[in-house]
Amino acid sequence: MKKVLVVAEVRDGQLRNVSLEALAAAGILAEGGEVVAALFGPNTASHAEALGHHGAGTVYVVDHADLAQYTPDAYSQALKQLIEFVGPDAVVLGHTAIGRDVAPRVSARLGWGLVSDVTALEAGPVFVRPIYAGKAFQKRRFEDGKIMVTIRPNNIAAGTADTGKTATVVPFEVEIKDLRSIVREVVRKTSGKVDLSEAKIIVSGGRGVKSADGFQPLNELADVLGAAVGASRGACDADYCDYSMQIGQTGKVVTPDLYIACGISGAIQHLAGMSNSKVIVAINKDPEAPIFQVADYGIVGDLFEVVPLLTAEFKKVLV
Repeated sequence: MKKVLVVAEVRDGQLRNVSLEALAAAGILAEGGEVVAALFGPNTASHAEALGHHGAGTVYVVDHADLAQYTPDAYSQALKQLIEFVGPDAVVLGHTAIGRDVAPRVSARLGWGLVSDVTALEAGPVFVRPIYAGKAFQKRRFEDGKIMVTIRPNNIAAGTADTGKTATVVPFEVEIKDLRSIVREVVRKTSGKVDLSEAKIIVSGGRGVKSADGFQPLNELADVLGAAVGASRGACDADYCDYSMQIGQTGKVVTPDLYIACGISGAIQHLAGMSNSKVIVAINKDPEAPIFQVADYGIVGDLFEVVPLLTAEFKKVLV
């Protein structure tokens, strides 16, 4: 049995779903042992209840002014101090912008092992992660030592909340000093109402949308489905949309339940960011477009004709 620490993330006052998925992964790693969690920053203690419902026995709240916004120095110092106090055998984080940055920093300072971008856990435990832009999968197992793990959002089920379980909330004080950077203001460019990296449904557009106005039918479909709107690099390079919407090898890697690709040819760089989606629907005028090779369902046609028809049909069912 092991003790596993989960680093939960709060964004814009909301607990990120990947934190609950990390708790599920921690439950597997603990092998019947203890699962604890941590919340960083002011005004985060209110999320301890949800963490308790999903398996955290203790929640450490690290309330420090320098943790209000993420900076590598502050978070690295705070996490290292917490790990040294708690003494876990493993630490689990989401494979998010924060997790990708802070996990290797802290694991290197502690001399721990690190396995990143995990998409599945098998008995052993064996960590499964994609390599070569998702064209192959690697299985890794640690024979000895302590490890840090980051898990890709939307791959490990969070499980059902058990309201009968509660967590003990423990305030934890840290000393943060010698900061090399301080965040004064955060200006975010987002892809829409739904967080793209955690969206269950994504409607994505490529060069086939032809202009910034061409995203309007996609936005209407996304509103009906409660989906996020993404884009290929080609659409971003053509200035049809902001780069915050980019999905692909040089953009965001997503794993939604449903991915609807509209006017996207299917270049390998884009496929690297979405090919592991559970169901892929492709809409393209070119029947030979590479996107159809990975699609579960393909529609050969003009997206400006097909997407409004889909929107109308979904409205009949969902609205």
